[in-house]
Amino acid sequence: MNILMIHPHDLYSSLEPWTIRIKNIANEFIKKGHLVKLVYFPLDKKDANRKFLDGNIEIISLDRRVGVFRLLRNIMQIVKISGWADIIHFQKCYYYVVLPALISAWVKNKGVHYDWDDWETKIFYYSNPRQFLIGEFINIFEKLIPRAVDTVSVSSRQLHNLCLKRGVKPESIFLAPVGADLELFRPDISQSVNIKRKYNINNRLILYLGQLHGGQYVELFIRASRIVIDNGCDATFMIIGDGYRMQALKELAKSLNVDKHIIFTGSINHNEIPFYINAADICVACFEENDITKCKSPLKIVEYMACGKAIVASNVGEIRSMLGGVGMLTKAGDVKSLSDSIIILLGDKELRENLGRAARERVKRKYNWVVTSKNLLSAYQIAVNSAVNKNKMKGGVTSNEWKRKL
Repeated sequence: MNILMIHPHDLYSSLEPWTIRIKNIANEFIKKGHLVKLVYFPLDKKDANRKFLDGNIEIISLDRRVGVFRLLRNIMQIVKISGWADIIHFQKCYYYVVLPALISAWVKNKGVHYDWDDWETKIFYYSNPRQFLIGEFINIFEKLIPRAVDTVSVSSRQLHNLCLKRGVKPESIFLAPVGADLELFRPDISQSVNIKRKYNINNRLILYLGQLHGGQYVELFIRASRIVIDNGCDATFMIIGDGYRMQALKELAKSLNVDKHIIFTGSINHNEIPFYINAADICVACFEENDITKCKSPLKIVEYMACGKAIVASNVGEIRSMLGGVGMLTKAGDVKSLSDSIIILLGDKELRENLGRAARERVKRKYNWVVTSKNLLSAYQIAVNSAVNKNKMKGGVTSNEWKRKL
């Protein structure tokens, strides 16, 4: 099967790490014998309008800068590429991806699939509450897209319910939460030695992984560290990630007099993150409860699980279902609840180890990119059949021929 995948962000920038989703899914398709072309939009204009191979995936970079001419050129290029494809897959609701994808599907009579992994309108308004015109522009696209495509995959049940409210047929919606790379993320105690030596850590390590910007709630982790330390626990806290709130978070740690107990690593290459997770005794994913977090299936959760770690996470959105009883759930946004669970795990090594083993087994069964890609291929079959049915009066291939390709 020939699969054209389109993502609005930079596959090779640490500033946009969420692109790991589409890269891992594309690699799983390659392993299954499919062909993939992956279009992305780099942050640096110098990296635009290039073609190259990344492993067995053909990569095409286009220009994301605003402009009618650039948009038309991108549309023409994607229309041309889509002639090769059996299915067009695009992620997120940005106009410079949506318009080329939908126009190409219409011009070339292709099935089109939308991968909806976040409620982008809510995310935009969280950081830009006064930019109404841009927010509503995003909102219009995000409302219309699910009804304009053949199939939709969603990362959470909350997004599944939004699809239903927006008129999408239940049989066209597929649950596709994040997955872990089980080869890269696995239990390996030997990996922890160099990390602990590098940062001079001689006690138990509590780790938080995530971007340091609005809507990530790492301040809950910092405030909880004060309570944990006040309870006499000997521990180091580590925050992995970067973002515009880095300095403000460091100032918060200093104001709480916990800065000497917290290590800010900054951005870490994704391939090195398993070393850090394996060095930890407890891994944390803390959130507040709102429309954004209700829609998420956090990648950090499954990567913690894949490394066989004891997890403390906020009970919001998809997290309870993801953990399935193999981690400790806390009240969302509640620092005391968060710190209490950390303290319990610090005092019970056997519980930490049991939870970690169960987490690894669960992620092997359910939350990995193999499972996610399988769900997406089922969605593609529906989308391709839909396109065939629309085109069968024009002398196109039969539905059975498409099924053989799938």
